[in-house]
Amino acid sequence: MIRAIIKAFIKNHRDTADASVREAYGVLSGVLGILCNLVLFITKLAVGLFIDSIAVVSDAFNNLSDLGSSLVTVFGAKLSSRPPDKEHPHGHGRFEYVASLAVAFIIFGVGLQILRSSVEKIIAPKAVLFNPLSLGLLVGSILIKVWMYSYNKYIGRVINSGVNRAVARDSLNDALATGAVIAGTVLGRYVDFPVDGLLGLVISLLIMYSGFSIAKDSVNLLLGAPPDPQLVDNICSMVLKGKNVKGVHDLIVHDYGPGRVTASIHAEVSHTLDIIDIHSEIDEIEQRIEDQLGINIVIHMDPVREKPQKAPGERSGTLKGAGIQPGDIDKAK
Repeated sequence: MIRAIIKAFIKNHRDTADASVREAYGVLSGVLGILCNLVLFITKLAVGLFIDSIAVVSDAFNNLSDLGSSLVTVFGAKLSSRPPDKEHPHGHGRFEYVASLAVAFIIFGVGLQILRSSVEKIIAPKAVLFNPLSLGLLVGSILIKVWMYSYNKYIGRVINSGVNRAVARDSLNDALATGAVIAGTVLGRYVDFPVDGLLGLVISLLIMYSGFSIAKDSVNLLLGAPPDPQLVDNICSMVLKGKNVKGVHDLIVHDYGPGRVTASIHAEVSHTLDIIDIHSEIDEIEQRIEDQLGINIVIHMDPVREKPQKAPGERSGTLKGAGIQPGDIDKAK
């Protein structure tokens, strides 16, 4: 379903390397989230007030916080797609990481509020009314949240968006929390202890843990997390495929936001090669990496002296100072 919606509303939806297309994905996911969470908030609030359940009301306000998260997603997509300027020569891609951090704060704050309300409900419990129609509406809300998890996970993978991955994780938590609320509402008819308040307490802790996890991931990205090992492997492999490249070392990757990654690496070449020819080959490798990986890379040529040829039967020489050499990556797997 989400693919049909994407095709209908996003022009050139396959060109995810284009900043305007990434922005369109972010805005679309945010608008869908706003609509879904608004419906869920109104529905759950009405149900929670009708059956007098703090767990359901808490779940409703959790959806209200998700609505705020969707708004942040929209603004994050708009701000992160802005082009480079004098103050930000590498663009504004990290606004997306800031948006993820803002989503985490919203989620954590709602969790604290629900925690307070749940403790009050445990201290002064009230009977929860059982209503089949209300439970049916809650089951419907689970299905909506599962769909939201699915489409945010898909968009997060397609455009490599930390915000969408965070929202997807939160949507799955919401589905699990609502399932617990339904189980508690049914169980509350047969036991005397305050199941409703305890479930509200569990939900609040789950929400706060989710907010903390998202905040941790966002802070790591803002501070500069290590590059993905698979990305390192791909870059080194592509450079080592150069006809005259004997080894590579000192790979540095800078992440300025999804789709805004730059890198530098040293490529070892024989000192006997013509500088113009090898420079042309290095340029081709740089362009190939940009086309296939979307990374703006600078390759520095390191001329190295080859050792004299060994006599027959002796092991062949290696390059002085060689780092990663052809075949090393395959052997390391």
